Amino acid sequence: MEELILQNRLRHARSQRHLSQGELAQLVGVSRQTICSIENHQFCPSARLALLLCIALEQPFETLFYFEDPEQPEA
Repeated sequence: MEELILQNRLRHARSQRHLSQGELAQLVGVSRQTICSIENHQFCPSARLALLLCIALEQPFETLFYFEDPEQPEA
């Protein structure tokens, strides 16, 4: 089975809400560096943190997070 990579639209959703990384971090109880790492795909959030981010950004999970198949060419 091929490995799927969890991607996110966190930066886009955050900017739509006019929130800085620090403001979003404060809303969900993590550091600004954690938000930065998630946005740069260096850190995969736990299920709890992903849910908190969805709530804070008022986005459904499937809108904010998605799987990318490394074998699938980008459109």
